[in-house]
Amino acid sequence: MTLKITRIDKTLPLPAYQTTGSVAFDLYSRIDLTVKPQTIVLIPTNLIVKVPTGYMLLVATRSSTPLKKGLASRNGIGIIDQDFCGPEDEMKLQVYNFTDSDAKVARGERLGQAVLVKIAKVDFKETAQTKKKSRGGFGSTG
Repeated sequence: MTLKITRIDKTLPLPAYQTTGSVAFDLYSRIDLTVKPQTIVLIPTNLIVKVPTGYMLLVATRSSTPLKKGLASRNGIGIIDQDFCGPEDEMKLQVYNFTDSDAKVARGERLGQAVLVKIAKVDFKETAQTKKKSRGGFGSTG
């Protein structure tokens, strides 16, 4: 499968899988910036992506980013839809600085990762109520 991308800054590398076993490719910061403590910022990734029909692109911070930088995705993940691919639709990585110090981000630094995920769209059918017995709600399995 081919993923169509546009790099805004051609001097930064193409996305790449870092090992043969990697399932996600790395995302780079397009700019140098400082993330102030307790602040959320959007870091431009240098990419506009045309997600193929039947897929979504799931975006998250790299597992080492919170430990090395004190930055984490505030909402856990981001989802890039199939129609988010216009000339102004650069993917951005949302990060939160959970430390009490400035977090410096260097241009070209790998902070995020993305994985293509197959999806299914559904039709909704409303019913009066379900027929099965309830399990007891949130946390009911133990």
